[in-house]
Amino acid sequence: MKKHKAIRFFMILNVLCIQITFLTMIIKEKYDSNIYVALLSLLLITLTMFGNKYLDLHHDEYSYEKIAVVIWVPIGAIVCYILNINLGLGSVLSASIVGTLASFIPKLKKQSIYLKNLPPAIYCGAFVGMSSVQITPSIYFVIAAGIIAGLFFMISKSLFLGVGGKLGTIAFTGVIMVSLMYWLSL
Repeated sequence: MKKHKAIRFFMILNVLCIQITFLTMIIKEKYDSNIYVALLSLLLITLTMFGNKYLDLHHDEYSYEKIAVVIWVPIGAIVCYILNINLGLGSVLSASIVGTLASFIPKLKKQSIYLKNLPPAIYCGAFVGMSSVQITPSIYFVIAAGIIAGLFFMISKSLFLGVGGKLGTIAFTGVIMVSLMYWLSL
């Protein structure tokens, strides 16, 4: 039970730190123009996050996604990246093609629970693959980011239920983590 609580705490803390860092960078960028608007925005976002005590971010059960489903996150990232960069379709069109094709997978065998779980995993990977070439310079970077996003996808199955943007946040976290590792290795 303690292991599950530690994993849950790590996931929530990781997402919170990345979001605060992202908001801080936005404020830093806007600092020259109007600091009061930036600080007021950060204050309102913080109050919204911590002020709503009725926001249930997770259920009391501990559940993790199966590895057989998680492996589709990097596959979705690779397919979207190839469509985006190699074929030049653009990030939005590439992600929408991958997401639309993924949505038809459960129709192949309607009784399959496994196939019903694939579209969110593939679409999460599509969010990783739609990054620009300046952020994800190679296919290896996308594979690594897809694997990290897949790990976060696996441990966040019972977290942030009903909160919009979960898949995009997981993909963002994977790309940021690999970017940080890449930056630290230079």
